[in-house]
Amino acid sequence: MKLMRVGEAGREKPALLDSDGKIRDLSGHVADIGGEAISPAGLARIAAIDPKSLPELAPGRIGACVAGTGKFICIGLNFSDHAAETGATVPPEPVIFMKATSAIVGPNDNVLIPRGSEKTDWEVELGVVIGKTAKYVSEADALDYVAGYCVSHDVSERAFQTERAGQWTKGKSCDTFGPIGPWLVTKDEIADPQNLAMWLKVNGQTMQNGSSKTMVYGVAHVVSYLSQFMSLHPGDVISTGTPPGVGMGMKPPHYLKAGDVVELGIEGLGTQKQSFVADH
Repeated sequence: MKLMRVGEAGREKPALLDSDGKIRDLSGHVADIGGEAISPAGLARIAAIDPKSLPELAPGRIGACVAGTGKFICIGLNFSDHAAETGATVPPEPVIFMKATSAIVGPNDNVLIPRGSEKTDWEVELGVVIGKTAKYVSEADALDYVAGYCVSHDVSERAFQTERAGQWTKGKSCDTFGPIGPWLVTKDEIADPQNLAMWLKVNGQTMQNGSSKTMVYGVAHVVSYLSQFMSLHPGDVISTGTPPGVGMGMKPPHYLKAGDVVELGIEGLGTQKQSFVADH
């Protein structure tokens, strides 16, 4: 299934995309796409509904594909070819950092270039949405705790991230720096999360053209690994790293400016399109 949230910010309706590409209203069955609705039992209940029995919604703004995200966890330097382009070595364990949940926006919302930014950069990433509480889970069982997958754009301000004192969080958490969606695609539709084409364009020019197969630590490993340190809860999102082609890796580096348009997508998970505007 492709689950989504449609409507103006803060007033989105839960919905699904049917096989004909029509948006169907789920608000008569679930309060939102998150929490109990994306548990294994909740997804089974939604799957049992005949989509044609649901009211059709007119196309409109698409919100973030999951609601009530408590943790937005990112994995750094998780693609061997991306680590190489940035001059970094592949870490012996996953690099974990948090992105503020206040950064989350819809997949086609404008992205704000923060005040004082010099180095706003792009990163297409595979997002993993947790469907049931995971604590101390094995790698063999880890995917049982995943509700599905989505496109995640880990927008970054590199000067804030690496040139200011402290950790990466402030370069990753600016308002609007976390577009997710358009859909939460349930895991039964994705045969192998480690073999998905990933791409990103800036102003129509392809910058990233990679695959999740070059991920160093795969989805099952990452979910299991994180669960050794913290409980993962329904609606938590894990952004699993980016393939090569980011602006900071170019020679000379290339960064985003107001007026730029970024398009990105992952095989089977849909596409995003954002205009970048100055945040005054």
